[in-house]
Amino acid sequence: MAHPIRIYSTLERKIVDFAPIEEGKIGLYICGMTVYDHAHIGHGRFLIIFDSFVRYLRNRGWDVTYVRNFTDVDDKIINRANELGEDPFEFAEKYITAFGKDSSDMGLLAPDREPRVTQSIDIIQAMIKKMVEKGHAYTSEGSVWFNVRSYPDYGHLSGQKIDEMRSADEAKGKKDPADFALWKAVKPGEPSWDSPWGPGRPGWHIECSAMALDTLGETIDIHGGGLDLVFPHHENEVAQSTCANGARYARHWMHNGLLTMGGGQKMGKSLGNVINIQVALSKFPAEALRLYYLQNQYRSPLPWSEEALPAALSMLSRMYDALEKAEAMQGAEPIDQLVVDLGEDAKRVVELGEGFAERFHAALDEDFNTAQALGVVFELARAVNRFANHKKAKKRGGPVVAGAIAALRSLAPNLGLLQMDVEAFQEEVKDKRLADMGLSREAVEGKIQARNDARSAKEWAKSDELRLELEKIGVLLNDTAEGVTWRLRLTDESGS
Repeated sequence: MAHPIRIYSTLERKIVDFAPIEEGKIGLYICGMTVYDHAHIGHGRFLIIFDSFVRYLRNRGWDVTYVRNFTDVDDKIINRANELGEDPFEFAEKYITAFGKDSSDMGLLAPDREPRVTQSIDIIQAMIKKMVEKGHAYTSEGSVWFNVRSYPDYGHLSGQKIDEMRSADEAKGKKDPADFALWKAVKPGEPSWDSPWGPGRPGWHIECSAMALDTLGETIDIHGGGLDLVFPHHENEVAQSTCANGARYARHWMHNGLLTMGGGQKMGKSLGNVINIQVALSKFPAEALRLYYLQNQYRSPLPWSEEALPAALSMLSRMYDALEKAEAMQGAEPIDQLVVDLGEDAKRVVELGEGFAERFHAALDEDFNTAQALGVVFELARAVNRFANHKKAKKRGGPVVAGAIAALRSLAPNLGLLQMDVEAFQEEVKDKRLADMGLSREAVEGKIQARNDARSAKEWAKSDELRLELEKIGVLLNDTAEGVTWRLRLTDESGS
């Protein structure tokens, strides 16, 4: 059974009860990538937010149809391909393939539908024809323009006034500065398709209206994307879809805040301040990147700094540490007696484990507040780490932490976190963080073996010296009866 949720409505500018078209089902359309370059960590934010949103909705019982498009013909694609002397379609395909790797490496769910502009030309032309016939669009010199003054509600989504607007499309042939292109007459060196108005290609905004109509119907439940798309892209989608179809376009609009650089500047290719996804993932696990995006409320700006991913990795490590300690605990005594014997720390773990689902879901049901939900997670992880310091916890604490283990493991289907076993997480961290520090696993393990040899020879001073050298680069050793294990220091080790 689907649970009630509330989300912030960009149109109404407040949090509202979500009401689907069909009970228990959600049609979700997300504006995807314009494929003229590699995806960067600014793109990563909207991709991870909506990926996590879909995971959560499905885990709560909703039947979600998730659609994310590709814009594979566009001014930026054509211009960049022409600069490089490449075919625009082959150029776009190259970056679609690259995005597939980015998606896989980030651990993104595959959309149910992934339409492309070049595969949607017929429905695009059909929508434009309807608008021309209804008087909402006009032709000029082989192009077709949307008449914004024919739609009385134009500007309601973004809160702007027509008289203060000017579209980015070239002014030649349009009647009003705010009118925008639905179909662009062909220019030399551009790809084109035949149409009732002459050879040309789609304008940017009509693309998503047509692909949403083709995949989800005239009215969709939730339309999402970055806050920078509210105007003009989404404003224009509303106008053209409503005028063409005679129906409400989207019941709910959901926009994420942008990743910002110094001074509040957004990250963007045109600004020259991008960090590609693959660069970030070469240094940090994908889950650290995911946690970085989810630690803030999705509608808020997210500041970037050099410490952003190290801090996120430290938080993620605490969660894995808590899970590792909890899963290592043994015992099968009645829980009531254990709480009495093991004290307040045990009682706190039990209470937080029992109340976790209600508090966690309450945060996410109220406008997908991942920051608040993760606060519930970190509170539980801290309690487990404190309890693990109890000298009897490892042998008797199993029943105490059973609820905590289930809660932490529930993050995988809910948000895409803690999807690995602890050992796999630690091994991935070793490979990526050592490489980023300019070290190799072989060099570290060679030094560990040298320390082992010193210990075997009872050269204790040399052994201690090597251990200190390893600690200085963040390598922590654990001497066990089975041998020496090691990991990297990712937290302050306080357990706080």
